[in-house]
Amino acid sequence: MLSVLSYGRLVARAVIGGLSQTDSRDYSLVTASCGFGKDFRRGILKKGMCYGDDACFIARHRSADVLGVADGVGGWRDYGVDPSQFSGTLMKTCERLVKEGRFVPSNPVGVLTTSYYELLQNKVPLLGSSTACIVILDRQSHRLHTANLGDSGFLVVRGGEVVHRSDEQQHYFNTPFQLSIAPPGAEGAVLSDSPDAADSTSFDVQLGDIILTATDGLFDNMPDYMILQELKKLKNTNYESIQQTARSIAEQAHVLAYDPNYMSPFAQFACDNGLNVRGGKPDDITVLLSIVAEYTD
Repeated sequence: MLSVLSYGRLVARAVIGGLSQTDSRDYSLVTASCGFGKDFRRGILKKGMCYGDDACFIARHRSADVLGVADGVGGWRDYGVDPSQFSGTLMKTCERLVKEGRFVPSNPVGVLTTSYYELLQNKVPLLGSSTACIVILDRQSHRLHTANLGDSGFLVVRGGEVVHRSDEQQHYFNTPFQLSIAPPGAEGAVLSDSPDAADSTSFDVQLGDIILTATDGLFDNMPDYMILQELKKLKNTNYESIQQTARSIAEQAHVLAYDPNYMSPFAQFACDNGLNVRGGKPDDITVLLSIVAEYTD
């Protein structure tokens, strides 16, 4: 029979052993971006962090790393509105809120909501629509918090397999959920969703996890297995390596988008909806590629 003292020592060892397994290091995201506007300006940022009508941001705060992508709805161009203005302004506003510390890492929907309502209250009229995806890594808790509205999204890859992914939100075929600002008097005629409708998730990440955040221009043209093949080329957390892999993924999606004989994920989805479609889907493409690493100032 163990004495009370011996039993106490065993309990103490167990507690200390458990504590020693807890990772007290802060985590961060090493992130690179690449994209293509469908007007063939290869890899060139249009205005700020914009590829065509897509927009993105990468922001750091002492408590978190925050990423975002948005896809401006091209149909506004028929009414004389530049679709990139809405997506670009939305992402710039999100970035500013993060840098000012006006956010809670566990609430990415809050970042999207505050930014959207700032746009609604803008004294300069801003018209347009956009999908949006926000990804936040809380440094201390090692948890990833996400909010996705529409058909942009993210993948988390660990050990060569997709372990988490965003859910696509569509009202019907090729009509994603979207934030919108309509002309006065036309609010009811323009499809518009609340930022609260965004699908939100939270989960733990590990050092070495790969996070790919992108607009639908990537996911409509590259299935998971192709993306995973490209990610196998990523050997370390070196920024140059991440940048090279992000470019390789974006370039391959861009080429496939203009292949008339390729059965793309978009074409397959169209066929599933009763449409006879084949080929890639020409579109703007934005890729943010991140690796979870130990935080360093």
